[in-house]
Amino acid sequence: MDLQRETTELLQRLVRFDTVNPPGAERPLQELLAGVLAAAGFEVELVGRTEERPNLVARLRGRADGPTLGLLSHVDTVLAEPAEWSHDPWSGDVADGFVWGRGTVDMKSQTAAEVTAAVSLAREGWRPERGELLLLAVVDEETGGGEGAVWLTESHPDAVRCDYLLNEGAGALLPVDGARLHGVSVAEKGVLRFTLATSGRAAHASTPGIGDNALLKMTPLLEAMRDRRAPWEVTEPTRALLEALEVTMDGDPGPALAALRARAPRAADLVEPMLAVTLAPTRIHASEKINVIPSHAELQVDCRIPPGMTPEAALERVRSVLGGDTGAGAGGYELRVDESAIGNASSVESPLMDAIRDWLAEADAGARVVPTTMTAFTDSRTFRAAFEDCVAYGFFPQRHQRADETAGLMHAKDERIDVRDLGLATACYRDVTRRLLG
Repeated sequence: MDLQRETTELLQRLVRFDTVNPPGAERPLQELLAGVLAAAGFEVELVGRTEERPNLVARLRGRADGPTLGLLSHVDTVLAEPAEWSHDPWSGDVADGFVWGRGTVDMKSQTAAEVTAAVSLAREGWRPERGELLLLAVVDEETGGGEGAVWLTESHPDAVRCDYLLNEGAGALLPVDGARLHGVSVAEKGVLRFTLATSGRAAHASTPGIGDNALLKMTPLLEAMRDRRAPWEVTEPTRALLEALEVTMDGDPGPALAALRARAPRAADLVEPMLAVTLAPTRIHASEKINVIPSHAELQVDCRIPPGMTPEAALERVRSVLGGDTGAGAGGYELRVDESAIGNASSVESPLMDAIRDWLAEADAGARVVPTTMTAFTDSRTFRAAFEDCVAYGFFPQRHQRADETAGLMHAKDERIDVRDLGLATACYRDVTRRLLG
């Protein structure tokens, strides 16, 4: 069997479905996957809050009781501007050894690899000796999962409950010296998005001295976010990562990060946001008219917080960067929390991690897996929160595209995946499935 070819061809078909969210419109793609899985012997359901956006739940039951392994992916994507691309983003072209198109990294590639792995096992007559295999292709991840993982875990928890879960989040080679290190995402940061507001006095823009420009009062806040950082926060997954990278840390992670940056700057760029609350100003609004001095200005900030940190604790770190708010008048600012979610984590050590390590030892002797923390969030967070004992990891192994290269293609133009890595990931999911379920 040619796993690389099969996965590549399935990915090409998936890319050709325009599932940009909003609106998503994932049903035609889900019906294709449902047919492929049903033909291989899976029990398949399409369930959703709305008719146009069903989630796929496919099950292969075992011969005895045991754990449930879930292979999770989402099939919606972000938008794309075809004029900016070298290949049409919905072409699924294979060129220069890559499949090109929106979703080839995030994350129809993993959908294709997981489905191909599961179908290839089922076609051989394989069934779990214990437990069951669960294929989950969900909708709506790109806008929070309200139609997808969140709705499924709340409305159909028994249908999607699992003990182990493989999802997106890591797996590409980390750019550290000559070492071959594959990250496994064991944790995800939370979110504390907020709006900063400043006030002043309106005036005609031709006489700026008469007014009190609220927009200019944003300057020290923007400078603070550029020049200062929140205190270091070393969570257990990040501590394990630094140890795996052979970086010595004695209390303060600052010197350890500096040492890592000296020998592997691209890796340090990936690790640094795992170690603290991060503040990224992204949108600003002031006057409605170009000739009016604004009396009110608002700045939106995307803030990511370490796993387990509460919004209250995160706000303390934010104010340590910005200074205490004193109200929008008198040169101060007001802070309004718009969205918050606590990040979570799974244990670094588990039978699932053992299975990944054992597969890698055979597939690439000398390579190692290391735990990482996602600085964004995925549907793994939803499953960990819904099922307390669920061990959820993000892992899509890539040997030919480094983690920094993959990160630069996500949500960007010319998104593409090396076809050799499609075969690698499919082989991984086959092997890990058999190791866990027998």
